[in-house]
Amino acid sequence: MFERRSGDGFIRCADGHVRWGIFGAAGVVFVVREPEGPRVMLQKRSAMAHEGGTWSCAGGALDQGELPYDGAMREATEEIGAIPGEPILLGEYVFNPSADWAYTTVVVLVENRFGSSINFETDAVGWFSPDEIDALPTHAGFTAAWPHLRTIIDRD
Repeated sequence: MFERRSGDGFIRCADGHVRWGIFGAAGVVFVVREPEGPRVMLQKRSAMAHEGGTWSCAGGALDQGELPYDGAMREATEEIGAIPGEPILLGEYVFNPSADWAYTTVVVLVENRFGSSINFETDAVGWFSPDEIDALPTHAGFTAAWPHLRTIIDRD
């Protein structure tokens, strides 16, 4: 018997909102430490993606049974390319607006900058200082999570 694994699709959550990711969703913020301070990777979402033209982290729907860290890293690889070296998990922020859906953003330290637009979801990849991110047009979900994510980045 076929078991559905892909979480691609919309779900009407218990709070009445419709969200992407039948089993929830996850994204990843990559951080590199440089002499002038941390740099954070964001992707510019294409017109084919929700809130196209805004900046956000790579991410998407979780597959059935997939852990948020694993799903976030899978989605990043699909959207911006292979992740170099041995990433180090710095922390995570969970947006959990209803009992049946959550979006987990993991913050991961990498050794060096990487990434490019490799599929239809991404127009560009950029590495920004935290202060530069404050001035970017960001996806609404990322905007709400950013203060929590910045705390993780700043404390390490």
